[in-house]
Amino acid sequence: MSRRNQRQILTALRRAAPHPLLPAAVRPVAAALLASCVAVTAILGAWLTHQTGGDWLDDAVDSRFMASLGSHWTVLDHLARLGGPIPVTSMTAALLLACVLTRRWRGAALLTIAVPAAAALTEFALKPLIGRTLAGELSFPSGHTTGVFAVAASVAVLLIDPPRWRMPAALRVFLALSALAVATAVAIALVSLHIHYFTDTVGGAAVGAAVVLATAFILDSFMSGSNDGHSRSHPPAPARAAPDTPAAPESRASAGP
Repeated sequence: MSRRNQRQILTALRRAAPHPLLPAAVRPVAAALLASCVAVTAILGAWLTHQTGGDWLDDAVDSRFMASLGSHWTVLDHLARLGGPIPVTSMTAALLLACVLTRRWRGAALLTIAVPAAAALTEFALKPLIGRTLAGELSFPSGHTTGVFAVAASVAVLLIDPPRWRMPAALRVFLALSALAVATAVAIALVSLHIHYFTDTVGGAAVGAAVVLATAFILDSFMSGSNDGHSRSHPPAPARAAPDTPAAPESRASAGP
């Protein structure tokens, strides 16, 4: 096979390969952020186990939020409701539809797995395990904060390097920061209304972001491995060489009389 044919086959394989959620350039940063989120969740969980009230950090932060924002009850209530199951499910469904329409199958898988997994981890594992309460209800990590930060982190991952309809980098950064700002506003509203302690919302944000990043790493690794295995088991057929130009038939010696 000629070098030209080899280059053509390699180029076709690269174009057919699914687009990764986390490009190589951002994976070290994503890995560091994932490790930080896991560490924050573990440290806070160990610190707040079976507490029935706020600690010194919550007392310092919660009182300031309630004093400065507590009078805007209506706005805070609307913001806090964005973290509920119905709004989070609706936002996830809208993003999922967008991924399907643009054939971003890894993005669709990320949303389908990560957002429900983050909610399940918070509600069915961490809350009962840590056992922190506010007004008799399990509160750490905050389920509302987990949900909105899982959605916001998914938006940020999907905007890192979209394969279709290229957006300017500044617009992608703006949209990702806007999603994270809305999620942060939900967390502030929960604290200002004294629905959660400050550390509950920090834990919820860490869980939501960690699950999304971990899912993105797993999907990239699994799908890349599947593609490699497929390539090994079904190697590309070698390109057919152009048929040689037939040589001119040898002239027969003329027979003598």
